[in-house]
Amino acid sequence: MGVSERHDVLRNISSVLEPMSDDIRGRSHYISKMIAAATVGLFDAALNYLWDELVSELRKRVAGFDLKYFFDIAVKNTDLRNKLRSEDDLDKIDDSNLLRASKTIGLLNDVAYQRLDHIRYMRNHASAAHPNQVSLTGLDLANWLQHCIRELIITPPDIVTAETGRLLINIRSERLNDDSIRAAANFFDRLPPSRADTLANGLFGLYVDSSRLPETGDNIRRLWPQLWPFVSEDTRTSYGIRLAHARANAETTDFAATARELIDLVDGTAYLTVDDRTFEIDAALDALIAAHSGTDNFYNEAEPARRLFNLVGTKGTIPPKVQSKYVKTLVEVYLGNGYGVCWAAEPTYTRLMERLDSSLAGNALRSFENSEISSLLQMTKAQDRWKVFLDLIQPKLTSNTDRQLLDAVKEFHGTPDKLRKDSSIATLAQRGRG
Repeated sequence: MGVSERHDVLRNISSVLEPMSDDIRGRSHYISKMIAAATVGLFDAALNYLWDELVSELRKRVAGFDLKYFFDIAVKNTDLRNKLRSEDDLDKIDDSNLLRASKTIGLLNDVAYQRLDHIRYMRNHASAAHPNQVSLTGLDLANWLQHCIRELIITPPDIVTAETGRLLINIRSERLNDDSIRAAANFFDRLPPSRADTLANGLFGLYVDSSRLPETGDNIRRLWPQLWPFVSEDTRTSYGIRLAHARANAETTDFAATARELIDLVDGTAYLTVDDRTFEIDAALDALIAAHSGTDNFYNEAEPARRLFNLVGTKGTIPPKVQSKYVKTLVEVYLGNGYGVCWAAEPTYTRLMERLDSSLAGNALRSFENSEISSLLQMTKAQDRWKVFLDLIQPKLTSNTDRQLLDAVKEFHGTPDKLRKDSSIATLAQRGRG
């Protein structure tokens, strides 16, 4: 490299290094090698040394923060993740993932990440690490060194990152008391959305780790419901996907069981995959009908009703394969067994009715066509409930055919068990089917 380019490095190096304390300079061995290489014109080697310093410093920060948390965020492959334990394993994380995961957990802000990732790109395309024809200038090196020093080496972690690190250490080292749990809940309220997702992923990873201590599990179980309201929908859904993958792998049954514990802890079954939800809702419907039809149903019905409610979730989304069974079962238990409705389950049934979408409400309106529902509607108490049911679903009906059918059902002069035998109503009901 030309003498003028070397002079550019040397003229700028003093001001670039000025923010570094003597202690930091004393341990920055690769920066010393970088300057030595640049002085003799080996700019590509100098860039390589700069990158080595950046990676070394970043690994130290990761190790001083929380290694396990970092590995959970950086490595999505479960088999590889299980092999990563100590600081020595950090060299198994490629440079791109090291930067990206460091940004995710808050060790780097967005600007720092972009600047340092540019140095990584130039290191891969313009340094001695790989054959290339790219020319570097002295100002390039001085500028990149300045970014490395300012964005990483002399910059302390932000407050959120520091508090997250302390919390993770405490979760793994001691049983948290009530004051600590309240302090953590207040901290969650101040988390930026992306950090809440990252912390949730970290806690999830800690909880499903088969080597965790009992007090760690207890701490996470107490903290998880406090953090859950701040976790994004995409991240919540990801736990259902991970659970489905674990169930498909016979070697990860422990993972599946512990992952499901966290999902159940926050009534998060609505975030299971479609196949899992189909199977579980179908089973819950069977359990509910069994309780509804059995002896002591007024006592036994509430629990399976709550289970179904938790599976349906706040959005009321029902997998296509069980929609017909769901609507028929819900209408049946809502109407009661002819003697009345389980008082403990009735509010749950009403809330489930309120979560029906327009299509399911239209199907529920046509439930009088079912022989079992029609037979139930012969009874006075079920007829009274039917009137309330029609008022409940009325705002949900959006198609002209559904509204016409509702009007015809309400104007029908006979008892509702005779609806299915009325030809005009039967024609309207058939017209509205997709």
